[in-house]
Amino acid sequence: MEEIERKFLVADDSWRSSVISTNRMVQAYLAIGERAQVRVRSSGDKAWVTVKGQAKGISRPEFETEVPVDFVEGVRSSGLCEGSPVEKDRHVVDVDGYLFEVDVFLGDNEGLVLAELELDTADAEFPRPPWLGEEVTDDKRYRNAYLATNPWASWNRDGDMDVYPST
Repeated sequence: MEEIERKFLVADDSWRSSVISTNRMVQAYLAIGERAQVRVRSSGDKAWVTVKGQAKGISRPEFETEVPVDFVEGVRSSGLCEGSPVEKDRHVVDVDGYLFEVDVFLGDNEGLVLAELELDTADAEFPRPPWLGEEVTDDKRYRNAYLATNPWASWNRDGDMDVYPST
């Protein structure tokens, strides 16, 4: 299966008026490599194991299967995962029939807010609401696997965080 996704920084909170659902997610990475990443994720009473392949532009192979929540909790507590768990509240936001996922990060990545949109094709047109900020699809620092081992709060240790770092 192929995932085609665009990722953006979020410019302001005006998206909140269009939220149709919210879920808390916690994910951890068993393997983070150039060719593939393996993660476990839970949200409420659901859990998954996902394998993502290397990105080619804005698309990449992705394979996911649902597993018991206690399996994911066991993996997370086993000491086998790389870095820290990535915690976030995922808000689904409807913009003209397009479902953006706005992730408000918690824990070590608190303060970071990203929007993702899955598309059918790499060149698909989509609405660009005013709250949609700079596109960071090609910036690997904004991938969850990177955030697990390089939390957003640690990107600039002198406290002068540049929310929109140049790449």
